[in-house]
Amino acid sequence: MSTQPAMINRYRWYEVISIYAGIFLFLTFILAPFVEGFLVSLKPLGLLFSSPYKFWPENGSFAAYRTMWVSVPGFARYIFNSFFISIIVTGIVLILVIPASYAFARFQFRGSGLLLGAFLAVNMFSGAVLLIPLFRLMRSFGVLNTYFAMMVPGVAFLIPTAIWLLRTYMMRIPRELDEAAFVDGASHFYTLRRVILPIAMPGITVVAITTFIGSYAQQFIFALTFNSKTEYMPLPVGLFAYFGRQEVIWNELMAASFVGITPAIIVIFFLQRYLVSGLTAGAVKQ
Repeated sequence: MSTQPAMINRYRWYEVISIYAGIFLFLTFILAPFVEGFLVSLKPLGLLFSSPYKFWPENGSFAAYRTMWVSVPGFARYIFNSFFISIIVTGIVLILVIPASYAFARFQFRGSGLLLGAFLAVNMFSGAVLLIPLFRLMRSFGVLNTYFAMMVPGVAFLIPTAIWLLRTYMMRIPRELDEAAFVDGASHFYTLRRVILPIAMPGITVVAITTFIGSYAQQFIFALTFNSKTEYMPLPVGLFAYFGRQEVIWNELMAASFVGITPAIIVIFFLQRYLVSGLTAGAVKQ
């Protein structure tokens, strides 16, 4: 039996310290804005710009979390709208992207590379550039001031990235699995549904999470352009209401932001176990 030490034990003590110091520094830059935003939500508005600036709030409280609901009536509705729109957009994107990614990963057909390049080129256009054409299109179909008007642009802008991500993942799945299914008489659709999908769940989960977050974050410009009814407004528009003519209610804005991202955090929390699943664990017997 080999007595060779584990790879992690081969590092010298100063190398281990350097690694953990680098991780700590990275996490500090990532988490510092969130920590500061949370502390701002605990401070009274009059103390936010006091000099000298105090990082830790004195007499901090959760009063802003209570008053934010009064400052912007219907804030709970805004959160529901964002969550509802993001869930529907994610579902539509997955329904369209899964078979498309499988086709691009498994079949070579004329124009496939050009089509993939066109998908990638779509992401080079800002949503603001296409607002007027999209507005005219939505108006011609009579879907302005509806959920549909905000879902369609989200689906259109998120599909290209999702196809590229999931196609790359499916290309890593051994083709021997498809061939074994075909030998047993399985069709392409059956192979996708019963063989590929269970193995590709980690990749599908990553696509679902990125699509959900992308839809949750990009609703502001579409909502302001395609919607004027409060009952259909998403969360970003609700946050914009904290920007007054004379001042910004920063503590309530930060409190509302943390409350608003809670649904997204919950979704990621329940789906994170799929992110670490094996790609083909147990799929091929040795």
